[in-house]
Amino acid sequence: MSARLTARFWVDAYLTRLRLYDIPAFVVAHGDDTAGAVLVKLATLDGSAAVFQRSFDLMSGERTWIELASGAEPDVDAAIHKQRSYDPDLWVIEVEDRQGRHLLDEPGLA
Repeated sequence: MSARLTARFWVDAYLTRLRLYDIPAFVVAHGDDTAGAVLVKLATLDGSAAVFQRSFDLMSGERTWIELASGAEPDVDAAIHKQRSYDPDLWVIEVEDRQGRHLLDEPGLA
């Protein structure tokens, strides 16, 4: 079994990486420090948004980020609220970037 990073460690590292690119991000919901899952909401500040969830690629066994929902920001917020109702230990990070950058496709963030 391989070692896993705690959710808190991953969130702190992610926020630091975003700051290095001058991309504003906020912890909207603080989940379980050890094993909480993480959702990343990307708001492009034009009324639309997307939310991403970490998943496993069944073919490769690698971790990857998938888009859980996208569209009008209120609809994305409703999808996040629904997920939080199932999992109170869930972290929600909101990234605000007009260019649509979230950095989840960079090495080390999967």
